Amino acid sequence: MDTKTMRLTITVCLLISSLIAWGQHPYPPEKAKWNADSLGNQRAVLRVDGGDKLVKASIAWRNRQVKANQGLIIVDSTNNQLVKPIVYGPMSEEGGDFAFEATSGSGIYYVYYLPYQLGGRSRYYPDAIYLSQPPDDQAWAKIKTNNEAKFLRFESVDEFNRNDPMELIATKAEIQAYLKKYTNENYFIFPELYTHPIKMRSHVPKKWMETNPVAALKGETERGCYYAFQLGIWSAKTDLKNVTVRFSSLESEMGTTLPAEAFDCINTEGTSYKGKPFSATVNVPLSKVQALWCGVHIPEDIKPGTYQGFVYVRPANAPEKRVALSLKVGPTVARNKGIDEPWKMTRLPWLNSTLAQENTVIKPYIPLVVSGDTAISLLGRKLILDRTGFPKQLISYFTPEMTSVGKTSTSLLTEPIHFHVKRKVDGKDIAFKTQGLSFKEKQAGIVSWESHHVSNELRMEVQGSLEFDGFVSYTVGLIARKNITLQDIAMHIPYKPEMASYMMGLGMKGGYRPEQVVWKWDVTKKNQDGAWIGNVNAGMQFSLRDENYTRPLNTNFYLQKPLLLPKSWGNNDKGGIDISMKGPSALVNNYSGKRTMRAGDTLYYNFTLLLTPFHPLNTEAQWNERYFHAYKPVDTVKQSGANVINIHHGNALNPYINYPFIATKAMKAYIDSAHRVGLKVKIYNTVREVSNRMYELYPFRSLGHEVFSPGPGKGYSWLQEHLHDDYIAAWFVPFYKDAAIINSGMNRWHNYYVEGMNWLVDRIGIDGIYLDDVAFDRVTMKRIKRVMTKNGHPGLIDLHSANQYNERDGFNNSANLYLEHFPYINRLWFGEYFDYENNKPDFFLTEVSGIPFGLMGEMLQDGGNPWRGMIYGMTNRLPYQKSGPQALWKAWDDFGIKGSRMIGYWVETNPVKTSSPQVLATVYKKEKKAMIALASWENKNVLVDLVINWESLGIDPAKALIRAPQIDGFQPMRIFKIGDKIPVNQNQGWLLIIE
Repeated sequence: MDTKTMRLTITVCLLISSLIAWGQHPYPPEKAKWNADSLGNQRAVLRVDGGDKLVKASIAWRNRQVKANQGLIIVDSTNNQLVKPIVYGPMSEEGGDFAFEATSGSGIYYVYYLPYQLGGRSRYYPDAIYLSQPPDDQAWAKIKTNNEAKFLRFESVDEFNRNDPMELIATKAEIQAYLKKYTNENYFIFPELYTHPIKMRSHVPKKWMETNPVAALKGETERGCYYAFQLGIWSAKTDLKNVTVRFSSLESEMGTTLPAEAFDCINTEGTSYKGKPFSATVNVPLSKVQALWCGVHIPEDIKPGTYQGFVYVRPANAPEKRVALSLKVGPTVARNKGIDEPWKMTRLPWLNSTLAQENTVIKPYIPLVVSGDTAISLLGRKLILDRTGFPKQLISYFTPEMTSVGKTSTSLLTEPIHFHVKRKVDGKDIAFKTQGLSFKEKQAGIVSWESHHVSNELRMEVQGSLEFDGFVSYTVGLIARKNITLQDIAMHIPYKPEMASYMMGLGMKGGYRPEQVVWKWDVTKKNQDGAWIGNVNAGMQFSLRDENYTRPLNTNFYLQKPLLLPKSWGNNDKGGIDISMKGPSALVNNYSGKRTMRAGDTLYYNFTLLLTPFHPLNTEAQWNERYFHAYKPVDTVKQSGANVINIHHGNALNPYINYPFIATKAMKAYIDSAHRVGLKVKIYNTVREVSNRMYELYPFRSLGHEVFSPGPGKGYSWLQEHLHDDYIAAWFVPFYKDAAIINSGMNRWHNYYVEGMNWLVDRIGIDGIYLDDVAFDRVTMKRIKRVMTKNGHPGLIDLHSANQYNERDGFNNSANLYLEHFPYINRLWFGEYFDYENNKPDFFLTEVSGIPFGLMGEMLQDGGNPWRGMIYGMTNRLPYQKSGPQALWKAWDDFGIKGSRMIGYWVETNPVKTSSPQVLATVYKKEKKAMIALASWENKNVLVDLVINWESLGIDPAKALIRAPQIDGFQPMRIFKIGDKIPVNQNQGWLLIIE
């Protein structure tokens, strides 16, 4: 048979067998027909009929993943043995020719035409490495046989890996014939139903070459839902610039109208994650395919009927074209607006949601109060503004214990935060004339202000705002009134030295602030633009930015999308930050170096501040909420003593990472059963990467790099075969073959995420979420906290982070990186690669415990150090480590830790200290008794004395008894007399009861 004819026949057969719509994913997932990780996901089934055992075959797979050097694996179905040798002829993405020895003669032979082996850095970050074998033209020319294998069908390892008609490429000959037939058309529109997502950008589907250039689209829908459809734009002959879409109204045969305003196109317009409307420019490069995802909101009360109208597509550099649209609206009303059926693309409007954008105050915070002309009060803190608009003073009212807000004030600064702008010609500061401070808005959730400064050479425009959680944002525009060369533009933050004991950021691990810090910008390698400096009950984080700031990637992927160097602060790497003692201040000098500005130039020296702590410690929640971090039967969890279940991803309830919308029936049944016995259930769901099982994958891919980050591709086989290129492969779960790709930072996916959280609360009943690192900012965090705590819902959020202080993550600190989220977090779990044995107490306090920010946490790596953990109120997490916290929980309950007052070792008036500065004590005080946590950082076993202020402790030493209760895996039972020396082993400690 002629090879071209054979390939055509094969393709027609394949098209007929593949007309299956994109629909609901089967769950549990379909079992694989064979081991794809050794044979590949695709195979052709051939039949050999008698004759010569040397057989030729020609297969038109029409698969863009196949390369010219593609290797094959052929299996004889009779004995399940590999067939060798294979002689390769021409191979391409269109098809391939080859010959093989039919070892069993007549029979069925399987040709696996995309076989691969798994490589990559780990089983969770695999790369599919495809078998390659260069063609041998000389060997192929010598093949002499009349026996040609007959093609029967294509098969995939499962339905999810199947190549549907939208992935079967047209041949070059077919494309040339089509263009010749329609020679006057320089671009084409191919409308498609949502059931057949457009998947290829650099290839044209075969099915399009069998249609007219502009065909009508006919669809059917229920009432009261969103109906989505696509327009496939193929720029066959020219680049298309600024493609726009408009809609006519649709009218029914009865005269009822679907208004044009009910339509939208997510590619050309939308609402940002900050709630701001925007228009997007769509360009289609030559010979590329662009899917435009459009849709219409069908009213519930519209009359059934067939509605007809037009969609118009107009590139700026090509004629407008129209597509006829006919939509049959049935009599039934969609349940819950169709949202419960995401495979119908009914959730695409979530992309433009403004849910929970209003800046209402979230508990436990209180409304902002402006007093006088300059003071703004918030929970536990006060910001006093200078007439320049910059902070004059930051005041904290949190007690040193961090368990309450007191009346004693603690101020942070020695003088106002201020700028120095120095001329080059004389090295002197430019004197600005300040035109006063004025408030722009005074709301419960936000207060904003502005000030204006003028000199002969420059104008400085300052706009600032403070939100209810302690986030301060400044936009500082410096405008040149004439040409000028400047020696430096710098901002000084003058901390009181006694209030700047600790620091993290700028390449420094959390701990005591060094006497001097010298830091330079290096955004290609370092995710660093500021630091936190302060004490336990008063501090401040600062971050330097400009008008082009965008959040970088993090958690293994910083280097692939790093920070942008601020044009102002960075100044082509001339800028930096020095921290040292200057006069009475621990001065942070944020400088930018020499530069020339021309008249009219504007530089933005923007910066943000976070005033810490955010709220008092909620010690009662720490003692009451006991976590079980695994999917286990409810009875098992109940018996363990835990009462909050974290359902991770990669299990039967939450199989696919960051897309918890597949096994929803099972998830709801489990949560309902947990609630019946008094347990809460939280699920893993964050923004960083998302599963390839998401229904909206192709609509969101059509948005270019808005939702998904650009990258080199690769990764697991499904990604390579169905996304092909331009993505970053992320986490992979082998059991579920769940292959994720990386999100691209700040974008409309966050709107979808907020709506998804709202749906999970309302429809599934989740009590909170487990965040495994995050790639969104505080805007989205506030929104999800609002939807999760509405109507008195618990809305528990705990944040886990692997230590970000490494090369892949740009040497940031997890706590510093995520500090803007801390106001809305209930608990920390830091985390993999945190060293609990070799770091000092100041590191524990600042980077792990959360205490200086009003949070408490738990330990992860190797189960943590339970003795050191207890002086911060931390344990490890059940059942993640071999030795769980149950024994400590029992000790807590036996003592009655609930209702106790925690007095940490960092509190100067702590009533219990030891004779060694390396053995620290934290007190949990109750009426006439106390529990004392001791932890050692000595490099050997030591004996220490307890130094006790009995009056402060409220216990009569004459009647006191000191005992160490038996705690399995922690300490033996022991009685101590008053005045006894306490033996403390290296890296360990005690939990003592005094009563």
